Amino acid sequence: MIEASRPDYDAILFVSFGGPEGRDDVIPFLENVLRGRNIPRERMLEVAEHYYHFDGVSPINQQVRDLIAAVRAELPRHDIDLPIYWGNRNWHPLLPDTLAQMRSDGIRRALGFFTSAYSSYSGCRQYRENIRDAREQIGEGAPDVDKVRMFYNHPDFIAANADCLSVALDQIPAERRNACRVAFTAHSIPDSMAGGCDYVRQLQETARLTAEACGIDASRWDLVYQSRSGRPQDPWLEPDIVDHLQAIREQGVNDAVVAPIGFLSDHMEVLYDLDDEAAKASAEVGLNMVRAATVGTHPRFVTMICKLFAERLFEDVPREAIGQFGPNWDVCPVDCCPPPARPAGRPASRG
Repeated sequence: MIEASRPDYDAILFVSFGGPEGRDDVIPFLENVLRGRNIPRERMLEVAEHYYHFDGVSPINQQVRDLIAAVRAELPRHDIDLPIYWGNRNWHPLLPDTLAQMRSDGIRRALGFFTSAYSSYSGCRQYRENIRDAREQIGEGAPDVDKVRMFYNHPDFIAANADCLSVALDQIPAERRNACRVAFTAHSIPDSMAGGCDYVRQLQETARLTAEACGIDASRWDLVYQSRSGRPQDPWLEPDIVDHLQAIREQGVNDAVVAPIGFLSDHMEVLYDLDDEAAKASAEVGLNMVRAATVGTHPRFVTMICKLFAERLFEDVPREAIGQFGPNWDVCPVDCCPPPARPAGRPASRG
């Protein structure tokens, strides 16, 4: 048995984006996502149609349930015996309700896992602000939450992504596989947000490490972006995945694997923006597109999450990282990942 060095943690909290689980949930969910923002209602209704395309059900909540179940089963193998709670930013179970339940259960301090692998305002700092706001709403006795570090270069995360990519590459005919291009995708964010964080650098490192693990030469892969929102005149990270796929087809490429390393599960932005829009655009230009799975509940990913908890609980558990940059910090600097200016008309991410 490993000797515990930080016995003050008495729970684990998963924090995620949230998503509707029926047609009647869609508009209230989007109103939560867009609260405080000057978004035209017609734009919100346009996004709502993406959900109605799937009968109003985003898979993200069930995927978090599945991930929690897998982690709960794995925790004993890491000598961890802590209850797991779950709270969302935008839909039930909402963070204030979860923290209130934790207080009622006598929880004082929890380790938080955010369903986001990369540093940015929307992927890290905003979740920390959500927790702060929820604690203020609950008041006295609200549990403290310390998030585990970002894990973009954890060897188990890379191994899980590489396995997903390898499975997709195997779907390309063997005689064409060496000419296949790989497009690693992530959610586009405003340039103003990207300029204040390590989002792009971390994505580039994850893509590089994943490609190398699969024997993909640097000339055969690209980092591209998807799910852009906001006004057309506002600069966001590019190139867009659809534009990229059309461009490489014009260059004579016949096969492409799209690997959404910027996402942890196959939620709405993967299903609609890749499996629907990108797949249709590829078919129109005669490009054979294969989409790699996200890490989801891959065993190596589940193991990684438990290791992140263990390294905070026990002194002799190593902080694993590969590549150029080493393990990310546990405690975010005060000035990291500042919020961008929010121009009018900018919609938000979808879960």
